[in-house]
This record gives sequence, C-alpha cells and structure tokens, in this order.
Amino acid sequence: MEFVIISGMSGAGKTSALHVLEDIGYYCVDNIPALLLDTLYTLCKSSSDDTMKRVAVVVDVRGNVDYQQMNAELEVFKNTHNDATILFFDAKTDVIVVRYKETRRKHPLAEKLKDGSVIDAVEFEKALLMPVKRIADYTVDTTYMSNKQLRERVLSMFMEDTSQSLTLTFMSFGFKYGIPFEADLVLDVRCLPNPFYIPELKNLTGLDMEVRDYVLNSSDTQGFISRTLDLLDFSVPLYRKEGKNELVVCVGCTGGKHRSVTLAISFFEHFEEMGYKCALRHRDVFNK
Repeated sequence: MEFVIISGMSGAGKTSALHVLEDIGYYCVDNIPALLLDTLYTLCKSSSDDTMKRVAVVVDVRGNVDYQQMNAELEVFKNTHNDATILFFDAKTDVIVVRYKETRRKHPLAEKLKDGSVIDAVEFEKALLMPVKRIADYTVDTTYMSNKQLRERVLSMFMEDTSQSLTLTFMSFGFKYGIPFEADLVLDVRCLPNPFYIPELKNLTGLDMEVRDYVLNSSDTQGFISRTLDLLDFSVPLYRKEGKNELVVCVGCTGGKHRSVTLAISFFEHFEEMGYKCALRHRDVFNK
C-alpha cells in the first residue's frame, strides 16, 4: 500500500499535486483532519478494492484547529507506518502573496490575525508548519515552477513510467452521425478504399478480419497509416510533456463501420505496443 500525505503552504500547489496523483490512479482526499489519518489508513488497508491501495491525502491548516496536535499526529503517523510518505510544498512568501492577489482568494489563516494581512498569514503558516517540513520525505519549492513543471515533478516522483500519465483513446465514428464532441484530433479516412461497395463485405465491419484485410491491403491505406503514425509518434510525447491527461484521436469514415474501425484498431495496436495506456472505442459500428 502507498499512503502519500501532502502538506505545506497554502498557495504552494498542494491541490494541483493532488489532482496529478488522482489522474494517475491514486484515491485522493483533500483537507482531512490529522486525527482521521489512522481511520482512513485502516479502511483503505482492509479494503478488497485495489483502487484503495494507492492513497493521497492533503493535511494542512484548513482542516485542523490545534496545529501542535496536527504536527504531533503527523509525526506519530509517519513513524508508525512504513508505507507513509510526506510530501511538503513550499514557496517564497512574496510569491505566495502574489498568487493570492491574482486569485483573489482569502488565506485560511487571515481571520486568525488582527489585521488579516496575507503577508502575516503566510509567515504565520510557515512557522506553524516548520515541524512538518522537518519530517517530510520530499520538499518541493514551487516558487519558480509553472503548473506544467509541478506536474512533471510529481509524476517523476510517483510514476516509474511517465508515458502512463497520458491515456490515448482511439475512437472510430461515422461522419453521417456527427463528429464526436470529445475529439482532440480528427482523421478523415473517407479517401481510402470503401468495403461498403463490395457485396460480401458490405454487412461486415472493421471488427471482421475480411474487412480489415481489404482495407489494409491497399497501398493508399498503408501510405496513410505510415504518414499519420509519423505525425502521432512525434506529437503524442509533446502532448504528454505539456501535461495532457487524455488525447482522443477520432478516426472517421462515412458510416463508422469499415475504414474508420480498421484504422482505429491499427493506431491503437501501434501505441499499445509502444507501452502507452490506450483505450479503443467504436462509436457507430453498430448503428443502422
């Protein structure tokens, strides 16, 4: 079991980090009181659901009133659970103040101070969380980080194969039924040989080998696939690097039954062999 505790300064990127971990399959809980850590840990440990075996929680000043007790609970929890990791996020005071001004959000400790100053609240929080920072396994300073860089940093820490941070979905569809609204890239394969006009293939689909053989045996199809894979092989790593969680590549023919299905399967098999996390959908293959 993996149990990641995210803590640190408000405005330093804790929520963004939690979202990254959620994207790669962690069960995530935001703003949990430190007193409930043992309860949550026990529930996840005893669960038969495999999705509960990788857990990430945020513990910070928002969900705790007694900060000394919070710090003590975190230290005890870490010392008694070998599979617990504390990830602490920090940033320079002036940068955090600017972030709060840009978002126009109130610092969670502002009301506890007489003048409600953001600067004073940030400094107060730094002092409160110093004991947590000292026992943290990892400290990430996001002062000069973009959201993209923060994502890459978290992925590099908790994901051995970063290609799995991006899900490639290949979807076949028919233009006669409309372009899928979730499409990121749309490939039009209506220029390729159409099995619809071959009597023995008309009522079959790209799920049948006879149709796939007919479509793939064309030199035009092979040229189309080769050039399209050149584009995808180049661009997919760029989408992953940019921080995209899912890339939906939609392949369309007239009815969504023959050519689009065949090529969607070909693209899916190519990237699955390369080790990417892939999904395959045929939206219109059974439409009448």
